[in-house]
Amino acid sequence: MSWYNETIFYHIYPLGMVGAPFDNPYGEPVSRIRDIEKWIPHIKEIGCGAIYIGPLFESKSHGYDTTDYKKLDGRLGTNDDLKAFVAKCHKEGIKVIFDGVFNHVGRDFFAFKDLKEKRDGSQYKDWFCNVNFWGNNEFNDGFSYDNWGGYNILVKLNLWNQTVRDYLFDVVRFWVSEFDVDGIRLDAADVLYFDFMKQLRGLANTIKPDFWLMGEVIHGEYVRWVNEGTLHSVTNYHLHKALYSGHNDHNYFEIAHTVKRLQDMGVNRNEGCMLYNFVDNHDVERIYTKLNNKAHFVPVHFLLYTLPGIPSIYYGSEFAIEGKKEKFSDVSLRPCMKEEDYKENRITELFKALSEARNNTGCNEAFTRGGYRQIVLTNRQYVFARETENQHVFVLVNNDENEAVVKFNATSDKMLRLISSSGSNVTGENKGESTGGLIETLEIEQTEIASMGNCYYEIKMAPCSGQIFIA
Repeated sequence: MSWYNETIFYHIYPLGMVGAPFDNPYGEPVSRIRDIEKWIPHIKEIGCGAIYIGPLFESKSHGYDTTDYKKLDGRLGTNDDLKAFVAKCHKEGIKVIFDGVFNHVGRDFFAFKDLKEKRDGSQYKDWFCNVNFWGNNEFNDGFSYDNWGGYNILVKLNLWNQTVRDYLFDVVRFWVSEFDVDGIRLDAADVLYFDFMKQLRGLANTIKPDFWLMGEVIHGEYVRWVNEGTLHSVTNYHLHKALYSGHNDHNYFEIAHTVKRLQDMGVNRNEGCMLYNFVDNHDVERIYTKLNNKAHFVPVHFLLYTLPGIPSIYYGSEFAIEGKKEKFSDVSLRPCMKEEDYKENRITELFKALSEARNNTGCNEAFTRGGYRQIVLTNRQYVFARETENQHVFVLVNNDENEAVVKFNATSDKMLRLISSSGSNVTGENKGESTGGLIETLEIEQTEIASMGNCYYEIKMAPCSGQIFIA
């Protein structure tokens, strides 16, 4: 099993995290990425073994309008700063994944600037899609072109052009040789050409052992992207939606149905094609904001850490920070966070405990390569097993605002409870406190539980809670 199927990711949007100005002045570099280095001990402490960080490279604004693929954005620092950041992560046993924005570039990209200057005489006119010298745009270029999402600041690259592909493959080689990066998250993978991604996979298979490719895909049959010839993983937006709405609607059927539908697709099974699971990221509202009952923060994260797939935490959500999506701005989703303002608390203790449970030698195989078996399913209670031949792990969650008793048969007359936790519906500044905060109870002392006979159990569950057992 490769490292990426066995780790927990920590997702950072760097320009936001360090409070960089939105508009790049293209001036002297400011080494703000060093502020992110301060978070490495915390990331390790809560059990994350990999960081997905990006976008990183020179751009004019939000990072996805790339100006220079081989230069760290000056608002973050220099290439030496980035090299040092990756080296420090590796020293702590943490892998690093870069954002690969290969579908489009910014208007300051060298090839597009040449096109604006020389028009149909530019050697780069075929680097972009559907350049029309009879058209125009809001920048009065005297020509039009394809873009991403209707935004002309994002100029669509012509990935049918092998010269463009070769240029981007050279960029990937540079990232590995210069920074020792461990993989790439492909921005807008749902609109990238499959031939391009397959060629990139061929490069990934040779460029570095276990070099990981994960794609941003919203909808569709994920197995089209996640297979032996294309990508290793994609973003699991199907489960993302089910996790919050399944709690807001008190509907565990939605979550269980989503898990089954994904497995019927041929992903998130124990063959190794695992999806990238998350409850929030830089494009969607924070999970704490989205939950109607904040106490559901606890069972949501039990499911994130234990359902089939690779769990990912978006920076700041381990402190239950808020972030609401606005019509014309994602700023609140990508806030500045200073390490000295955030200390370990009751919420980060929950994340650490869930990570330790997932990595426990008695159940790690089951969580990272085991099968999934549904046992109990109601609107408000959900019990499932993660299993290999030698390991049987049982996960119980309750989204009801009242106590519940779940009844089920396990595979042993004795089970060991690794963790039990429940949430409280609180808002405000006290949510990280040990009393009166978001986490009502957190029990991590291992407790042996005996069956009532013939491997039959009746387990009492607190409101809005989760438990993990090893049989």
